[in-house]
Amino acid sequence: MFTGIVSDIGTITTVESRGDTRIVVATAYDTAGIDLGASISCSGVCLTVVDKSAPGLPGWFAVDVSGETISRTAQGQWTQGRSLNLERAMKLGDELGGHIVTGHVDGIAEVVDVRPEGDSKRIGFSVHRDLAPFVAPKGSITIDGVSLTVNGVEDHADSTRFSVNVIPHTQKMTTLGALEPGQAVNIEIDVLARYLQRMEHYRAR
Repeated sequence: MFTGIVSDIGTITTVESRGDTRIVVATAYDTAGIDLGASISCSGVCLTVVDKSAPGLPGWFAVDVSGETISRTAQGQWTQGRSLNLERAMKLGDELGGHIVTGHVDGIAEVVDVRPEGDSKRIGFSVHRDLAPFVAPKGSITIDGVSLTVNGVEDHADSTRFSVNVIPHTQKMTTLGALEPGQAVNIEIDVLARYLQRMEHYRAR
């Protein structure tokens, strides 16, 4: 479980194809405090640490990314040199600074517009209409692992567009400040909306 508050930007240094795809990520985390088997959110994808750097060496950790995960996440994300928003799993008693995030990607969105608003950036995204019921003004959404508030929503015939405001701090501390039109990002809807939809489905039967 995560909160959507990014605590490091990692960089993919190695991509190795084996049964799954082994990814090595350079990080500023103190890997002495990361156990093998621990969960780390990598741009919104919950992955398991399978190897890590020895104490005293530059920090890195390795994860295995399945073909299923690659097929359901943003195109080009698992490539050498790619920057990833990192968050370690929350501990019991931690402050919930964002919202409850599971690290399970619900879909892909495309950046359609980036424009300045003061020192902030207003970024517009397009998602498939399947996700439209779960995107609401002032609701929470996770974009590449970052907890954000939806500012506006517009429904179209074949897609839904929504926008978020990214403040300077978030631009600096995450990869969102570098987003440009045409880029794909991972989307996770609010877990509460997911359960409400499931309950509504059974209530209507």
